[in-house]
Amino acid sequence: MARLGETFALDHMTTPISKVEFEQLHSTMQDVVHYRKSGLSLNHVVGCPLECAYCIRHSVGAYDLKQPRTMMSDEEAVQRLVSDPYFQRDLTPIQLFNKATDPFLPGVKPHTFNTVRLLDEMGLKNNLLIITRYRVTEEDCSYLNQVKNLKLTLFVTYSGIDNKKIEPISNRIPAESLQVLYKNARAYRVVLYWRPLVPGLNDSAAHIAKAVALSKHAHATAFTGLFYRQEMKQYFLDMGLPDLSEGVARRKILPEMLEQQVLDLWKEHWGDQTLFRKTSCAVAYAHSIPDYNGHFGVRELCDICPQAQYGICEGAHKQPSEANVRALLKKIDREDAPFEILANAVSTVGLDEPPRYYLQHGLGFQVHDKQYPHKFRQHGRADIGWSKVEN
Repeated sequence: MARLGETFALDHMTTPISKVEFEQLHSTMQDVVHYRKSGLSLNHVVGCPLECAYCIRHSVGAYDLKQPRTMMSDEEAVQRLVSDPYFQRDLTPIQLFNKATDPFLPGVKPHTFNTVRLLDEMGLKNNLLIITRYRVTEEDCSYLNQVKNLKLTLFVTYSGIDNKKIEPISNRIPAESLQVLYKNARAYRVVLYWRPLVPGLNDSAAHIAKAVALSKHAHATAFTGLFYRQEMKQYFLDMGLPDLSEGVARRKILPEMLEQQVLDLWKEHWGDQTLFRKTSCAVAYAHSIPDYNGHFGVRELCDICPQAQYGICEGAHKQPSEANVRALLKKIDREDAPFEILANAVSTVGLDEPPRYYLQHGLGFQVHDKQYPHKFRQHGRADIGWSKVEN
């Protein structure tokens, strides 16, 4: 059997990005390493032809870039990742190609396997998350099963949306990929990433029943709502597509009634507790490890968790000391940043998202911005569709 990434000739990979294409990208995409809640995101390939109308690429200047382009070599990208000030060996979760392309597109897949190989050969034991909605073959699974060190999780995105003007790719493709990945899983785990759930678009009982049936081909299922920024809304209006929400938001939109409908129908059709509101909770369950985002501190999140997983997270949940927090802040030259250690979260002032996520992953404990408090039962989602609740 060929070594991971070996059969893909590097000179047949995607072409470099042009100066014009690069300048059109948002500043957050011009830097190939960017911290998001689920980990350090590595995106040195940008461009995707799948044309999902709600794609986050609208907000980073990459939606019109249909052919994947490389920002730099896989080797240079990996070195930038592991030398990033926020990277913590064996601890920081990593996301690969999750913001500007699909990692299993024909031109991107060689970079995916090569990057996985480079990271794994470093002996890293970090969580690595790869998200796709494209075709995955049994040969792909064979390569992925050669991973020895990384805790690898494949997220297969499935929405059930059947409006081809909004989501042109057939739902059959991710559904088949999920089943192939699950059947062949040995060195990795598979999560059904059920998203985006949108009222009136894919929330019928029939839609939910199909997702429940698919979930039986995954180690866990995570469900979530829609990122709907102004750029996406404007695109829908310009293209004459149905507006997916009256308002826009910085957080994902998943109304209260839709969440309850999902939970009720899931229990009716499935019963077993393998459904999670957060991606890191699904990863934790799939690998039988504590949640690296410390969501146990937001206890109402855990009301749908299996008892065994609840016990794993409870056993690992530990309130940090001031010295713990200060030590991490010192490593990123922010030791003077004010914070308060609460029972279930560290509340910060003046820290933007990257240092907060760095603290959260370093501590395994929730870290919040005092300006944006988490609201009870809302689970960090946008206010749209939720009744007013106490903080």
